[in-house]
Amino acid sequence: MTSSSSTTRSTGRRVVVLDYGSGNVRSAVRALERVGADVELTSDKRAAMEADGLVVPGVGAFAAVAEGLRAVGGEEVVDRRLAGGRPVLGICVGLQVMFDRSTEPGAGDERGLGQWPGAVERLPADVVPHMGWSTVDVPEGSVLFEGLEGERFYFVHSYGVQRWELVDTTGGLVEPPRVTWAEHGARFVAAVENGPLSATQFHPEKSGDAGAQLLRNWVRSLG
Repeated sequence: MTSSSSTTRSTGRRVVVLDYGSGNVRSAVRALERVGADVELTSDKRAAMEADGLVVPGVGAFAAVAEGLRAVGGEEVVDRRLAGGRPVLGICVGLQVMFDRSTEPGAGDERGLGQWPGAVERLPADVVPHMGWSTVDVPEGSVLFEGLEGERFYFVHSYGVQRWELVDTTGGLVEPPRVTWAEHGARFVAAVENGPLSATQFHPEKSGDAGAQLLRNWVRSLG
């Protein structure tokens, strides 16, 4: 596996990391550059729409992330990209806001982007936040985790999605989402691959070689 400290030759894939005021976005930009993406950090809606891939980072409170995304038109951009089959990757709270809602104090009536049904709830563990390295249970056929079975990834969170509520109403005509699970007090969603929309609860940009390979897998899937 290629070291996360080395840089892959450019793939020519253009990726926008959406800048809406979330902290710690520079590490995501650098990690994507290292795996060969041509990366732009911007809040410009046109650039976000036209890129081969859009990354929605998220650090901090659910309500603040959801509010910040809406302030720069992020909800519309995500909706339009997904309607056109254009890839989006959410990271950490960027995964959580793809769901309907959160029970986090302060979230109040602030809703998520509603791409998936369900609630983000506090992990029923003796120690929170869940901070550190954990293995994940990868589903068969995963693109994100190709070659990464048994690897560990870096998590920092107190809340998670503990029930997958999306029901297939197509009678099997559409490929079902691939849901990856991890455990801290209870099983929770560690990642989702659902057509053009993917997301991880952990931070691939902080997950060493395994995280770099996951980002490389995603960048290679673009276009």
